[in-house]
Amino acid sequence: MNEHANSTSADKSGVTTVVNVGLASCGIAAGAQKVYDTFKTALEGLAVELTFSGCMGMCYNEPLVEVRSLNGGRYIYGKVQPEQVARIVQEHIQGGTPIMDWVVYSDRIKTPDADFIDKQQRIILKHCGVVNPEDIDSYLSVGGYKAIEKALKSMTPEQVIEEISRSGLRGRGGAGFPTGTKWSFARKSPGREKYVICNADEGDPGAFMDRSVLESNPHSVLEGMLIAGYAMGAENGYIYIRAEYPLAIKRLKIAIAQALEKGYLGSHILDSNFSFNIMIREGAGAFVCGEETALIASVEGKRGMPRIRPPFPAQSGVWGKPTSINNVETFANVPWIILNGGDSFSRFGTENSKGTKVFALAGSIARGGLVEVPMGITINEIVYDVGGGLSSGRKLKAVQTGGPSGGCIPASLADTQVDYDSLKKIGAIMGSGGMLIMDDSTCMVDVAKFFLKFTKSESCGKCTFCRVGTKQLLKILERITNGEGRDGDIELLEELGQKISAGALCGLGQTVPNPVLTTIKYFRHEYEAHIFDKACPAKKCKALISYQVLADACKGCGRCSRECPTGAITGEKKMPFTINQEMCARCGLCISVCKFNAITVTTGKERGEVKGV
Repeated sequence: MNEHANSTSADKSGVTTVVNVGLASCGIAAGAQKVYDTFKTALEGLAVELTFSGCMGMCYNEPLVEVRSLNGGRYIYGKVQPEQVARIVQEHIQGGTPIMDWVVYSDRIKTPDADFIDKQQRIILKHCGVVNPEDIDSYLSVGGYKAIEKALKSMTPEQVIEEISRSGLRGRGGAGFPTGTKWSFARKSPGREKYVICNADEGDPGAFMDRSVLESNPHSVLEGMLIAGYAMGAENGYIYIRAEYPLAIKRLKIAIAQALEKGYLGSHILDSNFSFNIMIREGAGAFVCGEETALIASVEGKRGMPRIRPPFPAQSGVWGKPTSINNVETFANVPWIILNGGDSFSRFGTENSKGTKVFALAGSIARGGLVEVPMGITINEIVYDVGGGLSSGRKLKAVQTGGPSGGCIPASLADTQVDYDSLKKIGAIMGSGGMLIMDDSTCMVDVAKFFLKFTKSESCGKCTFCRVGTKQLLKILERITNGEGRDGDIELLEELGQKISAGALCGLGQTVPNPVLTTIKYFRHEYEAHIFDKACPAKKCKALISYQVLADACKGCGRCSRECPTGAITGEKKMPFTINQEMCARCGLCISVCKFNAITVTTGKERGEVKGV
């Protein structure tokens, strides 16, 4: 069942220390499997339990290894390599002296990265990176399946819905619809056959919240679905997950099999009259299938395309039966709420945005990874207090929330609270939780073009506004970044964006213009520079920049010439080299290898003067 867990020769009854290796996708990609295998050999014969977990959140420090004493004391080592294992075993595990130069977090001493964990408020992530995702007993040891037991033995379905409503939990997939209300609609819909669907079709570029939760604590999601099924009167559930998440799918299958074996899934759960089964449906990775009606069509084996509503899924969903759909994070909140009460959950957050929110911090951020913070925290607090500031050392320029459907928030508005209402006021959205951090070297016109390329390719093509509108928006943006922008292009982008938002059929098309409209709103001067000055202020758009050798600084070493992939740089030793602009690919490799800062990037009038045009 689990080829990894507890695979040392120690008798578990005599264990005093636990070694936990993070084996989520982020850890495995960084080499954590080799670290685990090395520990397996090094711990042979010792009274140590070797186990593994999912994502600990500190993805920037992978591979991560936790050494935990059962008598107290937790130390997490970062960027562990196989050759470091022997010393950790000898000095820390056997000698009792942690190697503090390698420790990135401890509950016994303040470390430089401690704020990454200490500034969070973990509900969903509390046991991610702690429990073994392939061992149901590990989940049970931290109170797993106690919530469904409480619901079945001491609460009516109506009381469950009332508790969820009292908590103020809103759907974490992006729309933020009240979860209790959605469940109530499904319960009141006529008919005995009803369905619960978990939307794990996480398609936003840079988002990895749902994947990490499923890889790290799949039973929490299963338990949330169980409680939802009991509340709504459903006996069957689907987890719709993209096939690009093989590890999450593997661990979900293991979790479902274990839950069936233990009696937490199947018929007459915990000797009650409630029965519930969960099936997995693998999607082909279409972004549009994150929309409810397109997802339902895909579950039924049809092409994933949205339809007009009403009827809403709660009235007629999968197979024409009442269906309630929530995302991974929403379901993972449910067991905690049932055990601790809706009022405990609503203590966190703001008046209309209760609880916590999980974010995937990516981009130019020092501490990239998975974080969970209370609603109402500011963007600046997330970026600087939790994320440790920008990895480049440059100034913050903008933060993109909500992925391709979201908006670019300028640094001047980074004191904005992160909640549904506050983000909406400035033209952004919460989205599912992706948060892309951009420094002042970023071209905002290019950012808008990047997201339009994505949404254009992901449009299902059903409605004209989205199918044709995305193509036209992208065409204009490409023209602008190629130095062919025209007077009136900005106004045309705004007009098109507004009409697409108003006329598109589903949420994908309705939010497609957000990156364009917010970058125009907050960075209009960059669009104007591209169009009227033929300049890219960030010096990123290749058609608007030139690479030049500074004759006074060049030492004639020739390294740039040797590294140039197109042969555009020529010259004689100990003499200033030159760049052939027609051959130059503007790849930036010459700048990265020059030790004398002798190569500069020019744009606009400066570029024209250098070129003599």
